[in-house]
This record gives sequence, C-alpha cells and structure tokens, in this order.
Amino acid sequence: MWYNTRVTKLLGIDYPIMQGPFGGNLSSVELVAIVSDAGGLGGYGAYTLSPREIIEVNEKIKSSTNKPYNINLWVSDSDVPYKGVTDEQYEEVEKLFKPYFDEAGVALPLKPAPFLSRFEDQVQVILDVRPKLFSFIFGIPSVDILDQCRKRGIATAGTATTLDEALVLESAGVDLIISSGFEAGGHRPSFLDSAEQSITGTFVLLQLIKEKVKTPVIAAGGIANGRGVAAALTLGAEGVQVGTAFLACDESGALPLHKQMLFSDAAKYTMLSRAYTGRLGRGITRRLLKDLSGKEKTFLPFPLQSTFMSSLKNAAIDRRNLDIIMFWSGQIAPVLKHKKAPALMQSLIEETTKITTTKTTG
Repeated sequence: MWYNTRVTKLLGIDYPIMQGPFGGNLSSVELVAIVSDAGGLGGYGAYTLSPREIIEVNEKIKSSTNKPYNINLWVSDSDVPYKGVTDEQYEEVEKLFKPYFDEAGVALPLKPAPFLSRFEDQVQVILDVRPKLFSFIFGIPSVDILDQCRKRGIATAGTATTLDEALVLESAGVDLIISSGFEAGGHRPSFLDSAEQSITGTFVLLQLIKEKVKTPVIAAGGIANGRGVAAALTLGAEGVQVGTAFLACDESGALPLHKQMLFSDAAKYTMLSRAYTGRLGRGITRRLLKDLSGKEKTFLPFPLQSTFMSSLKNAAIDRRNLDIIMFWSGQIAPVLKHKKAPALMQSLIEETTKITTTKTTG
C-alpha cells in the first residue's frame, strides 16, 4: 500500500503525511495532536520560542497525544552582519516604509536592538525532550548535535530547496530530506545559495534529488489533496509535508483573518517578498508587496526587518487594512476545501488510497 514507506517505519506513523511546522505562532498544540492522532505526523514550529516556552509546548503536546510528533527549528536564525546595522541604513528603511506606518496610524518603531542567536539553547531543549522527529531549516546542525540526536533516538529531517542542499544534507547523515519546492508558502529555507536562486518547482526538485540521494525524501510545496500526495509518491517521494492546507484549518494558530484570506479569491495570486521579515517568503499578493518589489536591498536583515514590521502588522490587522499585511500562503490555496483538520486528514488518506488503488488495479 502507498503508506508502507521508510518514512512511516522510521517515525512509527500510519501514513506518510506530515503537517507543516509553522513558525511565528501559526502552529498549535491542537493541530499537532489531531494530525498525529489521525496517523500522520503533527509538527510545531518553535524557532521564535524561548527554551522554556519549547518545554511548555512539548508538555502540552504530550498531554494531548501519545503519538509521534515533530518540533522544528531554524539553524540560522539571524542574517545581521557582525557590526550590525548603521543608523544610515535604518534611516533608509524608515523613509521607505513611513507611508505605510502613516496609513496604519502607527509611529515608526525605534531601531531594533541587536539580536542574539537562540538556536544552541533551543536545540539543547530538543535533545532533552526528545520528540520523535527534529526537523530543521536554514542550514544543518553540527555533527555533535546530529550525533546526540541519534544516541537519543531522535530522527532528524533537513530541508533542501536545491539538489546541492540535498547532497549536503545526506552527507551530514540526516534521516530524512524534505524537498521544498518554490510553490510552498512561507519562507524559502535555502542555505547554500540565495533564496532567489533556489526556486525549482516541487516535482522537478523531487526528481532531481531522488536521482542522486538514497535518503528517504519527503515532498513539500503545492500538495493539498490526495492527487498531490499520489503524484509525489509516484515520483519517488516516501512522504509529503502539507502546509497551506493545514494552516487554513480552524485548528491552526493563524488569525481568523488569515484563514479567510486563504479561502478568498485573493489567494489566487501569491508572490515572493522579503518586505515583512528580511527573508524571502511566499504570501498572498498585496499592495505593499507589489510597491516594494525590487527594493529589497533597502530592507533590514532578518530578524530586524521582522521586528521593525511588527507594529505595522498589528495596526493593519486592527484596522483590517489588508493591503499592507503579508498573509503567508502557498500557490495551492485556490484548491483548498477543508476548514477542519480531521476532515482534511481523512480526505488526504481516502483520496490517496482511491487513486493509488485504481492505478494499481486499473
């Protein structure tokens, strides 16, 4: 059967369906538990959390399900130069964004404070709480960390946006490789080259990687129904990661306004931009994103740009000014049907079973 893969065996799950581990408070314990209890693998994006908060989230997940689950971190969580950002650079950003802050009725923020990486402290918590899977993006943890994961029975999954990244991940000895096509919503997790140079589509990237690596590959990007799952499996994937479809469900941590946008006509159009965080990500096309296209060199590096935009985002949400908010979304949003995670999981399983059974017996 389609669900008998190395991924299901390694993770101890019934179906090779992973829920995208959204960061930025978009994940929820409830969604993780629902997906895991249904036989898939729920995932929680923890890169914005403190070590103590990760411990608390992990405890809540464990009290909500006894099934396997995934916790995700960002290996590289800062693009800020060693010397920081100059006052002149910050003034340029203020000048560029002031019209939007004025429109939202909020003052420009003070220059963001220097950012200290949290990954080393966060990953120590991962080693302590031992989720079934530790997935990561924007790089590869040290050899020592990966060794400790193996010794503690924690499976590891790195994310590749190019064949070269997949080869490096395999050389590092990760257990799984998540192949992320450019159709996917949210940040492009490239780490060898710029995200702008790493925009291969899901099914082409999957075939390129499968041709060269032996590590099990999980396809991500543009998969929201059984047709997508079956297509990925046919091309050699041993699992899929579904993001936007789960993000749109009532049980995710996304704001109701965000979910409404994912089911709206506006979701037919998405674009890649660095405007909201300083790192390239895909969201629903809005006026602010179009206005600032081509002006990326002026933006602050991640995460300073994200900090800078925080008050604008909150004010725009309060005013429901949709033109200056970035709503994360993959290109697949127009085909979304389900607003409840249990129904989505059931549909993914039943559709994939029907398609693969027909293919086998037809």
